[in-house]
Amino acid sequence: MNTQQWMGRQFFSFYLTWGIFLPYWTGWLIDAKGVSISQASLIMSLGLVVRGLSTLVAYPYFSGKLSSKTLLRGMTIGTLFAIMCYYPSHSFTNLLLVTLLIHFIYPTLMPALDSAAGILVQHKQLKDYGKSRSWGSIGFVVAGMMLTFFTGSIGDTAIYWAMLLGTFLLVLLNFMSAPDILSNKPRTEKTQRSSLLKLFRFKHFSLVLIIVILLQAAHASYYNYGYLFLQNIHAPKFLIGVILNIAVIAEIIFFLIADRFFQRFSSGTLLALAALGSTIRWILVFAFPNVIVFSIAQTLHACSFAMGHYAFMKYLIKNIPHTEIPKVQGLYSALALSWSTAVLTYFGGYLYEIEPRYAFIGMTVCSIPSMLLALIYRKLDTSVTK
Repeated sequence: MNTQQWMGRQFFSFYLTWGIFLPYWTGWLIDAKGVSISQASLIMSLGLVVRGLSTLVAYPYFSGKLSSKTLLRGMTIGTLFAIMCYYPSHSFTNLLLVTLLIHFIYPTLMPALDSAAGILVQHKQLKDYGKSRSWGSIGFVVAGMMLTFFTGSIGDTAIYWAMLLGTFLLVLLNFMSAPDILSNKPRTEKTQRSSLLKLFRFKHFSLVLIIVILLQAAHASYYNYGYLFLQNIHAPKFLIGVILNIAVIAEIIFFLIADRFFQRFSSGTLLALAALGSTIRWILVFAFPNVIVFSIAQTLHACSFAMGHYAFMKYLIKNIPHTEIPKVQGLYSALALSWSTAVLTYFGGYLYEIEPRYAFIGMTVCSIPSMLLALIYRKLDTSVTK
């Protein structure tokens, strides 16, 4: 089996659905289900809290009991069921409960796939993580382009049906063959001895984790209000999907060239550059609220997200044993991609209702400190190497 192609297909299929859920779901709740901006912010924020609990507790527990292949199958089936539950739900309470369910299951596919990729890299079965991950970004772009056409012609109901179809295809793909090593169950004795506290004994892990928590949290307003903001600044509806996907195209380009051009860069250097790009990005959106500048700022997603994620994976592969990778991914997903984002989503929603631009400049409260800490980590890591 060609593991490079298999991993690429996995990333593509998951991020095809993620490209629907992440940028469009808050807008879909508001436009199709009739909830207010503050209600949607609360729903998605609480969903992120549950997502954090799931990736921090449930995912590491099950990854210690089940093989990666079994986990991927179970989570895709659960996600399909949760998406189907949205159809009959209309009240605030029902939408909240279904959103909590989907956040408990669906986002755990992200650390599960990155854990699988990390294991394959460490066992020399996956040569280029960046090349495989770039297919995830391509899937994200395909989703956005597809929705640009359908939302323009039949409205926001297309968001739900595209998500349902994409999840169904994801289920089918995960019932096909997978690399043999991912069918192996973890060793019980090692799982029992390990704990989350053990992770903080690894070199600079605490500092790196804080940096990526701040770096990823700074995307909260963009993920949840970018779609609405483009409507607010009067972007043509048929172009919104294209504009949102500029960020992902930049991400694709970065992942395609990352292993070739950034392999020699230290994790600290990459994290500092990512935080600098993030800060510039949100300042531009705040200072120049128009479609052209927003589109230009989208290219900085290659720094703010892609470079930051690549730097964390580079640190993980170099410093963390493969038996601990699922726990690290669970912690990263819970703290960096869930709980911190939940807090910033609610904070961003409060600022957005005052003035939409404030929601973006508010994100520098995370990006600037992450840059300063990254420079400290870079100095510490360089001194240790010497």
